[in-house]
Amino acid sequence: MKENSRNTGSPGKENILIGRNAVSEALSAGRETAFIMAAKRSEGSAKKIIASAREKNIPVRYEEKAVLDKIAGGKNHQGIIAYVSEYRYSSIDEMMMLAEQKGEDPFLVLLDGIEDPHNLGAIIRTAECAGAHGIIIPKRRSVGVTETAAKVSAGASEHMMCAQVTNLSRTLEDLKKRGLWVVACDMDGKTIYPDGEETPPDLTGPVGLVIGAEGRGIGRLIKEKCDFAVSIPLAGKIESLNASNAAAVLMYEIRRQRNEKK
Repeated sequence: MKENSRNTGSPGKENILIGRNAVSEALSAGRETAFIMAAKRSEGSAKKIIASAREKNIPVRYEEKAVLDKIAGGKNHQGIIAYVSEYRYSSIDEMMMLAEQKGEDPFLVLLDGIEDPHNLGAIIRTAECAGAHGIIIPKRRSVGVTETAAKVSAGASEHMMCAQVTNLSRTLEDLKKRGLWVVACDMDGKTIYPDGEETPPDLTGPVGLVIGAEGRGIGRLIKEKCDFAVSIPLAGKIESLNASNAAAVLMYEIRRQRNEKK
């Protein structure tokens, strides 16, 4: 049974959003949507998503759960899948303009070699919650905002600006010319939670936070371009946090210091 039989085509699999949160946020953000597939006998928040789609004149196709299971490839679709336009990357200028409109110092997150979409999705979610103005991702040797990353972000990818750049090193130079302090997350950096009376590193003001890849960390050239490095103290036996956890700690330390400065 199809509620709307209009031929909408079938976008590629990379252009699908899976799960209620991801689809709901995409609709809320005005993401161009070809159609939505919903499980027959949908209940709860799925019915609200369907109602929202109807209001926006987006076709809804009802299918058996087995059909959605096959399309989702084992991922938890919660009875909702949307076929959407490709993700629109933002520009750094747009991020800077957003900070200016909010009357805030720019707060950007730069990712060096993050290849796991789960890490990217988690970082996007935290960045949106912590009030960052944008995330910058290299085009090469890094994951983009894929369906998996969007799913893990719990819809935050629809609200957080992400830019892809050809050369991260040159981007760092440009940001420094714009007045940002570029801070590397590195084990050899100054700890953000020092013992005794030592002063923690100042993370207020315009800042670009650089997070490196799992295992490899930040590349040598990128690290040399940074103004200084900070680290997170570790009290256990494990030598490091994963990229998304480290990013979360540092983003909220930036947020904490900004709040205290107000």
